Formats: sequence, C-alpha cells, structure tokens
Amino acid sequence: MTQSRRVFLAGAAASSVAACATVSPMARYPAVGRIIRDDAALDRIIAAGAVIEKLAEGFTWSEGPVWIADGGYLLFSDVPQNRIHRWSEAEGTSVFMSPSGYSGTDLSSFREPGSNGLIAGPAGSILMADHGNRAIARVDLASRAKTLLATGYQGRRFNSPNDLVRAADGAIFFTDPPYGLKDMEQSPLKETPFNGVYRLGPDGEVTLLEDALTFPNGVALSPDQRTLYVTVSDPARAVVMAYELSPAGRLSNGRVLRDFTAMVGPAAPGLPDGLAVDVQGRLFVTGPGGVHILTPEGRSLGRIDTGTAAANCAFGEDGGTLFITSGPFLARLRTLTRG
Repeated sequence: MTQSRRVFLAGAAASSVAACATVSPMARYPAVGRIIRDDAALDRIIAAGAVIEKLAEGFTWSEGPVWIADGGYLLFSDVPQNRIHRWSEAEGTSVFMSPSGYSGTDLSSFREPGSNGLIAGPAGSILMADHGNRAIARVDLASRAKTLLATGYQGRRFNSPNDLVRAADGAIFFTDPPYGLKDMEQSPLKETPFNGVYRLGPDGEVTLLEDALTFPNGVALSPDQRTLYVTVSDPARAVVMAYELSPAGRLSNGRVLRDFTAMVGPAAPGLPDGLAVDVQGRLFVTGPGGVHILTPEGRSLGRIDTGTAAANCAFGEDGGTLFITSGPFLARLRTLTRG
C-alpha cells in the first residue's frame, strides 16, 4: 500500500463496494492501459498485441492477489472495505470473506481495517498480512477460520503487516509499515519506533531483519531463495531493495536494485508496492506508472501501464497469467513466462 493511494482513497471512499461489479462469465472483458517496451527482450515475455483485460471493478483499493490452484480461482483484498473477494472465469466476482481483518465495531483507530497481502499457505489455507488485527494470520479456505500466527515483536505490537512471502522451509518474510493505522506514524497505537522487515520462523519465532527503511511495503524472493526483495513506498526514496539472504534467514549487503524516485508524480501514479518474480528471476514490480518488468540486475525491460496506480500482482491460472490489483479494478495480462 502506497502513500499516493491516500489521495485516491479520499475520493473513492464514497463509492459503495456493495455495488461492486460482478463480471458475467460470458462477458467480453474490456481492454485497458498499454504495454510500454523499453527493451526488445520484453517481446519474449509479453507478446506483441497482448491486451490488459479489466476483469472486475468497483473496489476502493484492491490488493494482495493470490491464485488458488486447487479451486481454480483468485482471491484478493479490498483493504479499506475489510473484504476478500473471489474471482473465477466461470463465476465472476463475489465476496469470499467479510470482515477479512478487524472484526470489532470501533474502527476509529484504523485507516484500513482489512487484510492486505495474501499468499498460498499450507494445504487448504492462505496466509495473510492482517492490517486490522495487526498480525500475520492463516485462514482455512473451507471454514474461513482464522488463526493469528504472530502479533508482535519483543512485547510490542506490530504496526499493520502489509505484505508477505513464504520460503521453501516454511519461514514467512513480511513488512510492517503503519498504513493500517489512522494517522500512521502519529498513531497512539504505534508501539515500535521503526517500520520493520521481519522473519516468522516455522517454530513461531519472530526475528527483526531490517529497521532502517522508511516505508517497507512489498516483499518477494528470488527463485533460488538467496535474494530477498523489498519495495519502499516513500515518495522521497521510492526504491526496490535487494538483500542477500543466508540459509539461516539473515539479511546482508542490502543494495538499491532500482530507484523510481524521479518518476514519482501525477503523470505516473503509484509508488513501489507489491511484486512478483517469474521463473527466470525477473521482477514484476508495481510502482510509478504501473507494473515494471526488471531483470535480476535491475534493468528495465518495460512497463504494464493499467492507467491507474497498481498495488500488487501475482501469477495464476496456468502460471503464465499475471493478475494485477489496480486501485478500483482487477486486471489480467497473459504472458509468455511463468511465475
């Protein structure tokens, strides 16, 4: 979730998500946006003539897409509206879980009480960055039952966990900016003096990995799981960080992989946010002006411009379809790679 979206939310909050468009499975999805090609290598990733399809709309701020392979459907959050939506080609869009985050009645302390990032969990479950409960949680897909896995570090509550990724050994890496809290850094509920990047081990131990980033946001792993990527959604330093990741789960040698600061502005809505990595290690990073496709070295190959600020993306369907949560709508782009 990015700073720039705050302006968007102010105008969008008045629209009712109860009226969220349900897409008929037989509908022809409208095309939106454009593909910007910076390098001929992009032609081997996104075919000439590929179309960005708008699958559903009417959301306040869509986030955290995750493909559920066993069921053949996509789940994604609408963070301010405290809901998880379900989309499939056959059935269109419906509400999967409400509330998705905080279930109390007093929402006065929250900017965004719902779930944010979602990823596949152990069989039959998803893992979520739960803004409202200020926790990392697991949700059983069949019963919708939620289990909080971690709520704080060294006796202090998390701010509002934002995004997460699961390693092969079961460890969960996640970011913890204050976007879920009303007044964010000035919130009286904020207990940590920093906005951290953490590791939740399979044994339940929480380890602080990084406390020097202003607004850590999206997080992803390289295919060999030796690099951890973290986006920073700070307009003054809008960057993608890359860290060496040890087998023990420790970070070292952090470096700026890509700096988007010069792009930040009205002409290119959005800030570095969620990201996905394909099997070749290329990054699909939401940022100013859409989803940027980067090589593992940080070189830009091109950009998927949806026409509005994009929050996150994930591969699904046969592994080659990129789903993009783009502010008020959900989009899809079929690629020539696999996630």
